[in-house]
Amino acid sequence: MEVFILASIFLEYLLSKDNFLMNKNIFDVAIIGGGIVGLATAYKLQIFSPKLKIVVIEKEKDLAFHQTGRNSGVIHSGLYYKPGSFKAKNCVEGRKQLVDFAIQNSIEHDVCGKIVLAVNEKESAYLLKLKKNGEENGLKGLVIMNPNEFTKIEPYAVGVSALWVPESGIINYKQTTKKFADKIVEINPLSKIVCSCKVTDFNKNYLETSKGNFYVKNNIFCAGLFSDRLAKKDNFKLNIKIVGFRGDYYQLSQNAKSKVNNLIYPVPNPEFPFLGVHFTRMTDGSVECGPNAVFTFKREGYSKKSFSFKDTIDSLLFLGTLKLFINHWKFGLNEYKRAFSKRLFLRDLQRLIPTLSMNDIIVGKSGVRAMALASNGEVIDDFKIVMNKQNIHVINAPSPAATACLSIADNIVLTAIKEFKLKL
Repeated sequence: MEVFILASIFLEYLLSKDNFLMNKNIFDVAIIGGGIVGLATAYKLQIFSPKLKIVVIEKEKDLAFHQTGRNSGVIHSGLYYKPGSFKAKNCVEGRKQLVDFAIQNSIEHDVCGKIVLAVNEKESAYLLKLKKNGEENGLKGLVIMNPNEFTKIEPYAVGVSALWVPESGIINYKQTTKKFADKIVEINPLSKIVCSCKVTDFNKNYLETSKGNFYVKNNIFCAGLFSDRLAKKDNFKLNIKIVGFRGDYYQLSQNAKSKVNNLIYPVPNPEFPFLGVHFTRMTDGSVECGPNAVFTFKREGYSKKSFSFKDTIDSLLFLGTLKLFINHWKFGLNEYKRAFSKRLFLRDLQRLIPTLSMNDIIVGKSGVRAMALASNGEVIDDFKIVMNKQNIHVINAPSPAATACLSIADNIVLTAIKEFKLKL
């Protein structure tokens, strides 16, 4: 009788939903975050070891819901980044891998090239520095053009000179991300992509989510705008803060979109961490104009009215945010003015294409950029990845993270092989 009772208790234990031995949610590696960096990492990890059972957990109903699906869709060349930096190396290598992947998998893309347009002599002189920087990063075919030359590419652009960057292009990043997901499950049908699933807690070998509990040997966090909070929850001591900056876009009207053939960028102001408003032909034929850059009161807030008390206090009580505001108050004020004034936004666009009118631009989408700030107010401009024996956290993956996603993934996988002691 006693034996029967003990056997019943043991069987009940085995069948318990929280018992990992009988739980189907058992995986070798979990990727938390369904943006392009997370999916690229899962894809590269699955290629390394097809036997690995991987789960990608995304809190939204769709993959690429936030930064990946709300950026300008540009394939960056590596023109702007400091030679020798992790960012520059990964952009150049990542671009090559991304284009190859797009070709092999019929992803919408076009390596169409872009012009960086100088509207005065001071900007024209800076183009020489940009050209040299790009060449040191390995870019090919960079050419300084006069107006007679660059207007053959962009007839409506007006300036004193332009830098032709033939290796820039456009791509559908949402489509790319979903293709990574398809490939993962194709390689190993036991791997899973789980959307509408929010991680509520985690500890060693255990993920608590809104869709039940997952047992995993190791985790890779690619959480975008919430990367710092999850790292702190994992007891990492960070001296940086993720602060959200919203970027608003306009679109050219049906009649006006013929004024842009491909990509037109301004000469960037080296004092600011943003490239300035620019024109981008998208893969569907539409033309986006923007973005601006304004502090957002909610990390994933895409409207001017979006507000989160927690996110706002978290950002404003951080010393680095206040120092950034103080150091760049004039720039920030102008950005806010432009965010609420179509006329001011148009004025900046007219620096590149003077013939544009108010009727030529219509309100488009918005996105939020995850900006990593140091306590001294400086922007952390390079990728930042931290790790322990259990978890890897991608803390900062700024632009050109989408372009560089496959190269970043290679670096994360190498780290995972070492730290997690993964085998083929």
